[in-house]
Amino acid sequence: MVDARPDQLWAGADIGTQSVRVTIVDESGATRGTGSAPLASTRTDGRHEQDPERWWQAFCQASRQAVADLPAAAIGAIALDATSGTFLLADADGTPRTPGLMYDDARAGAEVPDVLAAGAGLWDRLGYAMQRSWALPKLVWLLRNDAGLRADADRLRLVHQADQLASRLTGGPVATDVSHALKTGYDLDADRWPHDVLARLDVPTTLLPEVVRPGSTLGVVHPAAAEQCGLPAGTPVRAGMTDGCAAQLAAGALTEGSWNAILGTTLVLKGVTAARLTDPGGAVYSHRHPDGGWLPGGASSSGAGAIAAAYPGLTAAELDGLAERASAYEPAGALRYPLAGRGERFPFVDPAAEPFVVGSFADDADGYAGLLQGVAFVERLCYAYLRSLGARTDGPVTLTGGGARSRYWCQLRADVLGRPLRVPRDAEPAVGMAVLAAAGTGSVAATAARMARPYVEVEPRPGGPERFTEAYRRFVAELHRRGSIDAALVRAATDDGTGEGA
Repeated sequence: MVDARPDQLWAGADIGTQSVRVTIVDESGATRGTGSAPLASTRTDGRHEQDPERWWQAFCQASRQAVADLPAAAIGAIALDATSGTFLLADADGTPRTPGLMYDDARAGAEVPDVLAAGAGLWDRLGYAMQRSWALPKLVWLLRNDAGLRADADRLRLVHQADQLASRLTGGPVATDVSHALKTGYDLDADRWPHDVLARLDVPTTLLPEVVRPGSTLGVVHPAAAEQCGLPAGTPVRAGMTDGCAAQLAAGALTEGSWNAILGTTLVLKGVTAARLTDPGGAVYSHRHPDGGWLPGGASSSGAGAIAAAYPGLTAAELDGLAERASAYEPAGALRYPLAGRGERFPFVDPAAEPFVVGSFADDADGYAGLLQGVAFVERLCYAYLRSLGARTDGPVTLTGGGARSRYWCQLRADVLGRPLRVPRDAEPAVGMAVLAAAGTGSVAATAARMARPYVEVEPRPGGPERFTEAYRRFVAELHRRGSIDAALVRAATDDGTGEGA
């Protein structure tokens, strides 16, 4: 932890898919100011892009809201997180040459085999399953399909989403952090870019940024940026982490065996292990823990996005009413695998996976129950898969993300997992970045513990786990029948028992 005054404030920014959020916390972790601004996307034929200029405009709007009633001079530093695998190419002066290619942009499917072949052995050792949405395949796609970018490649810079805003804040190019660099192929073991692999892909190493540890100081807020965003000039800007890691920091899930389940558009699990997990299936990969050790995790394509796809246009109040009616269907009348679209990434990798319903529902409430239970079944299967790789899952499990705001869904997940779950207050990724800003390059775990958020513990209801055991087993069996999971995972999933839970 860096030295701080008792009245010190810390800022964190979360650059999400749909909005930018800036949060200011004090030394105790209490929120002192917050602001947000919306973002819009362009989606066509599997591509997903955003305007980098809008990232900056939204950040400035959110930042001005957050600091409006605060003593700006008390802000000790700011750190930023962003979506993993999102980047753009820029000229040397920072002018974007491409839109932002978002974390789930799927244009680079044809490049994946070449990327896998170029890094054969290295990706296996690092546990990287180079998928079409990862930054490196998308970078190769850009250089192969845009003659202008190819011709200027030696004069361009790859800029991750968080780096783009940090460079706008500081007034010049900045280093990236090891967390955002992971999906661009950074070698976490050797702590360098794999130049030989990149050469085989015709990617100039001059295009790639310097890489630093999360919490490192990238620079300070430039006076011109200060006028736009409201942060005081001279405020240190610290290297951040990806959004999943940021949520994990906010939840305080930083000791071995503890896990954070972020239920937003998708379901993301992030935990802590002493040694890096090796996953032959490619569903799990590990970030470096800022304090040492590893932060393994996986991102399912299942999650709350399936609600928007299945029940478009419903308000939050209407969904709460539907959830209340859904509580009468435990278990639901049919099995449902709740994907928002095509393809699954965790607990198995299958680009062709599609949502399914086995059986029939009595009404919309029953169908909604099947969706909520399906996400919970996926979550339980994810923990079984993690245990099969050697991960401990016996520590506290914290629920964050938009899905954690549904009291019924949290209760349902506790019942399906058969264990108590923690739901912290205000554990948003922006809070995690404020914690990282406060820690600097000191102990993040100690800083997070000092700034811990109060939480509510959700216990399984009497008889709750037993109500869902048979439906969960049929869910697992159906995935096996479809070829999505193998017999070994079926055994791991059905032998865990609700006594141990997740």
